[in-house]
Amino acid sequence: MLAACAGAPPTTPAAATPTATKAAPRIPEQVSNPAWEADMQRFEAADAQSPPPRGGVLFIGSSSIRFWDTLAQDFPGVPVINRGFGGSELRDSTWYADRILVPYAPRQILIYAGDNDLNSGRTPRQLHADFIAFVERVRRDLPKAKIAYISNKPSPSRAQLLSVQREANTLIAAEAKRLGVDYIDIFTPMLDASGQPDESLFIEDRLHMNRAGYVTWQRVIAPYLK
Repeated sequence: MLAACAGAPPTTPAAATPTATKAAPRIPEQVSNPAWEADMQRFEAADAQSPPPRGGVLFIGSSSIRFWDTLAQDFPGVPVINRGFGGSELRDSTWYADRILVPYAPRQILIYAGDNDLNSGRTPRQLHADFIAFVERVRRDLPKAKIAYISNKPSPSRAQLLSVQREANTLIAAEAKRLGVDYIDIFTPMLDASGQPDESLFIEDRLHMNRAGYVTWQRVIAPYLK
């Protein structure tokens, strides 16, 4: 547009190809639900109004991140960005990385995803593969960004998943060590004395956390922030 207004010969900028030309994702292989497009547009509208700081600390993933309304207060002095979208699975954040991750050029990325994946029937080994794909996607464009994976949490309403969550967490913890990614164990601190999900950390639906649950997350995650 500037070239046309100035009467200069037309040029083709390097960034002329819009992201909208990206092929639609395959459902559910690449993206778990097409509804996430609305969330992406909501984030982009918010960014246009108030661009997040570059070089911040980005929290992404499913509803446990989305509903963390006190994220900034819980980590004072840390330039946090919350881009959680409820119900999402790990591969969703990988697919949409060019829209909710790369543009912010964060210094650190903390992701919570896997809980919904296992509940929808994805296996621990599939989740392990999805974790590797996420790390590879981040490092393609942001090789210097630190990555931290927040383990699957034990929820009372999904107590039947405890064994597969343990298996998935073990696989990802070992892979994280190999890849130089921080693995944050949130599973163990959220169990009660009998080894079951601690009911006192959850709201009535027994899936999403109350303030006590987020205080536990704040305490466990704080030492990992860069």
